[in-house]
Amino acid sequence: MEGGPQKLLMAAASAAAAETATFPIDLAKTRLQLHNESLTRRPTNAFRVASDLVRSEGLLSLYRGLSPALLRHLFYTPLRIVSYELLRPSSDSLASRAFAGGASGVLAQVVASPADLVKVRMQADGRRYSSAPDALMKIVRSEGLGGLWRGVVPNAQRAFLVNMGELTCYDYSKRRILNGGLCEDNLYAHTLASVASGLCSTMMSCPADVVKTRMMNQGVERVYRGSLDCLVRTVRAEGFGALWKGFFPTWARLGPWQFVFWVSYEQLRRAAGMSSF
Repeated sequence: MEGGPQKLLMAAASAAAAETATFPIDLAKTRLQLHNESLTRRPTNAFRVASDLVRSEGLLSLYRGLSPALLRHLFYTPLRIVSYELLRPSSDSLASRAFAGGASGVLAQVVASPADLVKVRMQADGRRYSSAPDALMKIVRSEGLGGLWRGVVPNAQRAFLVNMGELTCYDYSKRRILNGGLCEDNLYAHTLASVASGLCSTMMSCPADVVKTRMMNQGVERVYRGSLDCLVRTVRAEGFGALWKGFFPTWARLGPWQFVFWVSYEQLRRAAGMSSF
């Protein structure tokens, strides 16, 4: 494969830039998904969540959990990007490319799940852990080594949907833009494709993201028996719309994240003399 190790490093660097730029939105989304209005009867939104967090824990709390998020992307994003390039077919079959995107996401997410778990726990309860290593040690001490993979099934389900939407949509959209003569393979094409990719992946992944976040946030005393139980109980208690709780902050984050990542990654590939994604 052309420049395999280089692609891994470039994907990791681009993902780190995108994650840092959009992390506060992700934090607000996570807190919003964990918020149960059926218990508090207090309507909320991402802006209120963020302002309450800054008021109670300070401005830097918006970046609590950034270190495990960056650690996760050292494994997750390079693996899924390079795996997709290896697995995608040479034909323009949308179904085959969608499966390649989903499979790449599952593989990468299983490897990166412990770092994702630490990130969610630190975002959900910033005062409980002083750092990512502290969170890691406390989780292992109280829940065992297997506790680091708590929620890995809904996590992998979400990763399949996210990457099926994100990678396939970006790849397919960019090909259609270029083949249709709308523009050349440049910043404009990358921007249009990343916007389409962000919207598609958000629509497909938001329900699984809500389930994943709630499953990963539970400790030793489990609230849900499994992904399906969490899904059913969430809908029963909060309504069907709760599955898209955090949709707008998720989209608000995925849009800029996709833009920063894909523009950075494509430019790095071009600077290295490689073909575009």
